[in-house]
Amino acid sequence: MIEQLAVAVLGANGRMGAEAVKAVETAEDLKLVAALGRGDSLDTLVDSGARIVIDLTVPESTEANVRFAVEHGMHAVVGTTGWDAERLARLEAHLAGQPGTGVLIAPNFALGSVLASAFAAKASRYFESVEIVELHHPEKVDAPSGTAVRTAQLIAAERASAGVAASPDATTSERPGARGCEVDGVRVHSVRLRGLVAHQEVLLGGPGEQLTFRHDSFDRASFMPGVLLGVRNVAAHPGLTVGLDGYLDLGL
Repeated sequence: MIEQLAVAVLGANGRMGAEAVKAVETAEDLKLVAALGRGDSLDTLVDSGARIVIDLTVPESTEANVRFAVEHGMHAVVGTTGWDAERLARLEAHLAGQPGTGVLIAPNFALGSVLASAFAAKASRYFESVEIVELHHPEKVDAPSGTAVRTAQLIAAERASAGVAASPDATTSERPGARGCEVDGVRVHSVRLRGLVAHQEVLLGGPGEQLTFRHDSFDRASFMPGVLLGVRNVAAHPGLTVGLDGYLDLGL
């Protein structure tokens, strides 16, 4: 008999949460022991015997949710946005008192997106110019997306380590927002359009050529293989891991 991991889903009534519930229920090695929505007590996690918590809630509650899980020795796999440097530092300090507990915070769970960002970051050291365009549905509340921010950070770090100069830009006059926003020196442009789900392009330019890395998620089911990968591996990675690429052997 396959030993099943006891998993709870927070935000189970949302679109991502509902997909996660289905994914856990259909996985032979996982057992859904709790599916909590807004207003449900976190004490249910303890009563259910959950060992791993998937947090797909909202930025206003995710930090408290993860803190509760860590305090009760539960590993957490988090897809909720809003984890800035200050929140991450508080979580790392909290995890120091729970050395056997792992937390994964992933801006994107689509494996193709994670790979595209990693490949684009590695390639960016060889190109003079780089910009990011992220495109999402109009219900998305944050801009730029967490994926775009993470991608820009990876690119900036790669280019800094290679001593690559900032992308050239002679703009001296612009309307506000025309050049997007800047994340660690990388320009990021956000599109919100009906009919989209989650899409991103990284545009790399050099003399006489352009290289584009594009990933498209057409359905939220695309995120579930990454969510399950995180659930199955989080216990083997104690402490805080930011980005699903931390669980992948990319050989880069």
